[in-house]
Amino acid sequence: MALKKFCRKSGCANLTKGGYCEDHQEEVGAYDRDRGTAAQRGYDHKWRLARTGFLRKHPLCIHCRNNGRLNAATVVDHIIPHRGDKGLFWDRANWQPLCASCHSIKTVKEDGGFGN
Repeated sequence: MALKKFCRKSGCANLTKGGYCEDHQEEVGAYDRDRGTAAQRGYDHKWRLARTGFLRKHPLCIHCRNNGRLNAATVVDHIIPHRGDKGLFWDRANWQPLCASCHSIKTVKEDGGFGN
């Protein structure tokens, strides 16, 4: 018999066999449905070209470098989340190079985790 785990909904103490408890089943995929596709959010061909050029000029993760480590940057992070603001999205002064690990940590600290 599989052990039950806590529901994936932040703050929910219900136990379930799968991801979400019965109370939160409607939230499965709701975050992704509501926010649109990557291309709809601006992460299109133009972004991929800009991202590649930025990482070529800034190949190291800035958070790691500031902590005495050397890791390759793989993510162009928006320092201030753009939340759909195209001006902020394309403002290169609002971009920073991060490794995937540092980007995940930053996202959890700022947003409470992916999907929140």
